Amino acid sequence: MADEWPTAAAEYKIIEQIGQGAFAKVWKAYCVPKRIHVAIKIMDLEKITTSFEDIRAEVQTMKMTNHPNVLKCYCSFVHKDQLWLVTQLMNKGSCLHVMNLLKKKGLGEGLKEDFVAVILNETLKGLLYFHENGQIHRDIKAGNILLDSEGHVVIADFGVSGWMMEGGDRRKNRQTFVGTPCWMAPEVMEQVRGYDYKADIWSLGITALELAKGYAPYARFQPMKVLLLTLQEDPPSLRTYDDDGSGHQFGRHFKDVVKLCLQKDPSKRPGTSALLKHSFFKKAGGTTYLARNLLNNIEDIGESCMTAGIADALPGAGPLYAKGTKGPPGSEAEGSKYVPGTTWVFDDEDDDTAKLSMDDFASQFDMVTGGEEFRSK
Repeated sequence: MADEWPTAAAEYKIIEQIGQGAFAKVWKAYCVPKRIHVAIKIMDLEKITTSFEDIRAEVQTMKMTNHPNVLKCYCSFVHKDQLWLVTQLMNKGSCLHVMNLLKKKGLGEGLKEDFVAVILNETLKGLLYFHENGQIHRDIKAGNILLDSEGHVVIADFGVSGWMMEGGDRRKNRQTFVGTPCWMAPEVMEQVRGYDYKADIWSLGITALELAKGYAPYARFQPMKVLLLTLQEDPPSLRTYDDDGSGHQFGRHFKDVVKLCLQKDPSKRPGTSALLKHSFFKKAGGTTYLARNLLNNIEDIGESCMTAGIADALPGAGPLYAKGTKGPPGSEAEGSKYVPGTTWVFDDEDDDTAKLSMDDFASQFDMVTGGEEFRSK
């Protein structure tokens, strides 16, 4: 069929690496039959510590989503000892990548308020789609928000996303401790009453501060201290940052959005639809404004990855379990096993699927997909 994507490695021409992690690399490639450039996340299945179920869940989630603000997954397949995920190519990379490029060019940290408004507005639209379909993302952050030259904004990296609908019954709360510490909501850390969609709203508030200042409020601390600060201190704000305030200026509407999102009581946080009606977004420019005034000056990923840091260009390549990694020089986490932005999954249950052999994995992957290779429609 004309709308089907090829599921053979020979049908793709690998061009250049645009992202990397402990067990996966992201490549810019050309799909020969479709005559289109794509991004391919290639995971080394023999090095993966993530369970088969987690990988299958990510692919299944990507295949089922269909929204302009959510990254499209065209198909996936096993090739030798690798899992290939073929997705749309967002040629400007992640918001984190863009901010790092601007910093290296001497243009300061973070983004101007009008750019932040557009990015958050588009991200909220994607989150609304998630939530209306009984899903929570659980890892919203600048590194998982992708941009292209036309100013389109999409949410990526569904590795830790979870369904609130299972077996036809809506689940009110989840109790899996998963996410990235700096962006993680208090109720996710506590694991007492469980959590729901409002956990994403907290993460969005942290992301708003990250976009404004260039990094998350507690990004320079080790995970345990991040947990303690989040649980014991007042919610972070622009005042949390230890700087001279000489960066971009932000008005009361932005500060109000942050305050609304970062309420420790999840029941007091607004939902995605309510946030979209906030005054901060009423005057937000569109994607064309973002393309013309910000992204027009940003090199395509591949052209700039070697100078800006290839690891932050595209998400999804980093490990779900941090192993043998170290924090940045000068940070409290230096010398530790913590990488700022790493997604952590803490699970006491022993998952036998994590111990599958390569042949077993390929067999189960084919069996679960029913031969359709998770093609998008």
